[in-house]
Amino acid sequence: MFNFVKTLLPKGLLGRTLTILMAPLILVQLISAIVFYNNHWEAISKRLAMGIAGDVLAVIDLLQDFPDPAQRSLIMGIANSRMDLLIKFRDNSDLPLQIPVKPLTGRDLILSQALAETLRHPFTVNTHGDRHYGVVRVQLDHGLLEVFFPKKRLYSFTVWLFLTWMGGTSIVLMGIATLFMRNQVRAVLRLASAADGFGKGLDTPTIKLEGASEVRQAASAFNLMRQRIARQIQQRTSMLAGVSHDLRTPLTRMRLQLAMMEDVEGVEDLTLDISEMERMIEGYLAFTRGEGTEKPESGDIAAVVTEVAAGFQRQGHIVSTSGAASIPLIFRPDVMRRAFGNLIGNAVRYADNVAVSIQTVGAFVEVIIDDDGPGIPSGLREEVFKPFKRLEESRNQETGGVGLGLTIAQDVVRGHGGDIALAESPMGGLRVIVRLPL
Repeated sequence: MFNFVKTLLPKGLLGRTLTILMAPLILVQLISAIVFYNNHWEAISKRLAMGIAGDVLAVIDLLQDFPDPAQRSLIMGIANSRMDLLIKFRDNSDLPLQIPVKPLTGRDLILSQALAETLRHPFTVNTHGDRHYGVVRVQLDHGLLEVFFPKKRLYSFTVWLFLTWMGGTSIVLMGIATLFMRNQVRAVLRLASAADGFGKGLDTPTIKLEGASEVRQAASAFNLMRQRIARQIQQRTSMLAGVSHDLRTPLTRMRLQLAMMEDVEGVEDLTLDISEMERMIEGYLAFTRGEGTEKPESGDIAAVVTEVAAGFQRQGHIVSTSGAASIPLIFRPDVMRRAFGNLIGNAVRYADNVAVSIQTVGAFVEVIIDDDGPGIPSGLREEVFKPFKRLEESRNQETGGVGLGLTIAQDVVRGHGGDIALAESPMGGLRVIVRLPL
């Protein structure tokens, strides 16, 4: 039952807040309306009905006390002008045995009960024959008395005033609450949009502090967090770039000295070590460029993936592409090329055939890279994203890199608000699934 109620509640903050504000108000007004209906409304209706019954009784008493035709006309005139009653008297007429009227309900029933308490003669009540008038027919000794009365005499203006007041105040209060809550929600939405953009690597500006104190506190915390993260990324990038750059100079001198020592034992091993160190340094530099200062821009992610795949095709690798021809997205083109270059390059290094597909799935762009290589055991699929983690432990440059390719790709994709997952490919090898938010 509780879960069913939850499905009926609004999903947004504005809708839920208005529900919390308006639900008690509506409940109170419903209770007030019920109390009003059962007490005040019924009491007022009974008094109005007793007023009509009293006027009818007064007219009957006057007609019986003054039966002369001239006096009867005078009495009818007074009743019309002073009591708002139209009187007709039919001599030697009787009440119909059956009158086709609807069952008495509501105020009609209250009027009938009031007449029954007041009159000592047979009567009928009919308020359905005319739009503006009801009629009471009373059987007297010498004829049939018909008393026509305005229906508005049975209704009180305070009833409509009460209902209008309740409805009007509810609408005004809802309007005021919506206006104020929309301003508060707008600040929350602005904070959520900034956080989403920052998570996708966009250059989000500092959030203006506005709204409630709690929202201001959250926005201030976000601004500080954004500054700290940007500062940490800049410091790490500068440190890695500086260290990597500085290491290249002594390595170059060492390579030159080893080139002059061709006949010395162990030169070949040292040369391999230096080559590996240079490759590691290049990996460092690529990693730092992945953090980079490149600004996001609007582009076609499908075209970038196709372009990277075409580069490997020109190198003689079998790489097929399929899926959407164009998908607009805001991203960093250079680092995204590097990321997909690492992913597809990793696939062609260990497999003979590679298939790349790109499509939109809901609110995401999904790029799937399948190969027919040896794959990666399920227990090691998280480990391969760690820096310098290689499943191929040899130093052979033809069989593996320095262990930063998947790390760089994951860093780039997560910097755009997406993620990378590894799975078993239908082709028998590894499947790489890249999801980027639109």
